[in-house]
Parts: sequence; C-alpha cells; structure tokens
Amino acid sequence: MNRPTLAAVLIVKNEANNLADCLATLSWVDEIVVMDSGSTDNTQAVAEAAGARFFVNEQWPGFGPQRRLAQSKVNSDWVLWIDADERVTPELRQSIEAVLNNPSSNTVYSIPRLSWVFGRYIRHCGWYPDRVLRLYPKALTGYNDALVHEKVETGPGIHTVPLTGDLLHYTYRDLQHYLVKSAGYAAAWAEQRQQRGKKSSLTQGLLHGIGCFMKMYVVKAGFLDGRQGLLLCLLSAHSTFVKYADLWIRTETTPPRE
Repeated sequence: MNRPTLAAVLIVKNEANNLADCLATLSWVDEIVVMDSGSTDNTQAVAEAAGARFFVNEQWPGFGPQRRLAQSKVNSDWVLWIDADERVTPELRQSIEAVLNNPSSNTVYSIPRLSWVFGRYIRHCGWYPDRVLRLYPKALTGYNDALVHEKVETGPGIHTVPLTGDLLHYTYRDLQHYLVKSAGYAAAWAEQRQQRGKKSSLTQGLLHGIGCFMKMYVVKAGFLDGRQGLLLCLLSAHSTFVKYADLWIRTETTPPRE
C-alpha cells in the first residue's frame, strides 16, 4: 500500500514575520497550501520561497468558510492544518509520519498544543494540553462554516485518536497584539450570535467573565503559571466580558436619531 500524500494548509494575512519559521518545520510534507485574505506585506513572497501554492481570497467570509475554501485547493490525500504562529516539533512529525505509514480512512487526529504567552510556556490555565483536531484524510471531513471558533466536523463512524508530540504555539507578540486579536474574535462571536437571534446583557458578561477567571486561575491551576498565568487569566476574563458586551450593544441599544 502506497503511503498517502500530505498537505499542510494555512489561512493567513500579513504573516511574513511568522511564516518562514513555521514553514521551515514543514519541509517534509508533500504539499503546502496557503490561502491569503489580502496581505499587504511579504507573505506571498515568503510562502512561495518555501514552495507553497499560494491563493488569495480577499472577501473574508469567516474562519470556517475560509478554511473550507483552502481545503478545496488541496491535491494531497491528507490534510494537516497549521497556523502561521505554530511550529511542528520533531516529535510531532514522527507521530504524524507513523499515522501515514499505517493510515485509517475514518479517523481524525488531535494534536497537543503548547502555547508561549508573555515569556512563558503555559502548562495550566486549561491551556495544556490544548488538543486540536488538525490531521485527517481530505475526503473524510473538513471545517464547519462558523465565523469564529470553527471546528472540524465529526460524526458517527469517525474516530478521534490523540497524537504525541507538541505543536508549539507562539500566540501573542505583545499585549497590544493580544488585545487586537481578542477584539476581532469577540466581534466575530457577537456577530455570529446576533445572526442566530441571540441576545445578552452586561450582567451575563460580568458573570461569565468572573466564571472564566475562577475556572482558569483556581480550578485549572493557572496560579502555577506564575505572573504570566495571572495576567492570562485576567485578560481572558476581560475578553469574555467584552464579547457579551459587544452582543448587548448590537442587540439591546438604539443608535441615535439623525
């Protein structure tokens, strides 16, 4: 039986600073597909220098639809999803290659992700092992169409198997990057909920924010991650409040009369 081919697939925008280091850990795959949403930096040049097939869709449809479009460009048998701020470790590569040497057609594989946040790898706060479904046969499944927090679709007959070896995640450059990224996720979350006819209140936001902090810092032992753990838990609580506040503003407040 021939070993199936593997494509590493990324959706990106203005990731020139991250992309080269990411793609350097993917030199062993058969194909690299990069779907760009309108970069204004050297993202395309960096991708093509690494041998990637580069596509552009500037009409941003949301994370799920963009991933689905990217997967439609894949020629290989299997798909490995990677973000530009992630790095495949040698141990993870070995684990993936072991799967391809003995493939299963009805299985998706979860990968443990280890995040570097504000100068430290976060091993608590509920962040590790942050298992994400990233490896599967292309013909088996794909992402749903969620605007944000998109997920690989699974169902009856599809098994999930954990892999070994960490996927390193360099998630935030600095505090400003965190705040900008978090605000984007909050807006997409609120828009998606609004489209479903959902509403919110500031009280809901406050309660969910407090609950988020207590779960991460106390229940999930975020205090063991030191000052970075405390900061991450506080920021996560703030981000949780903000997304409910955004939904409240969209659905419960009235714009001024002109």
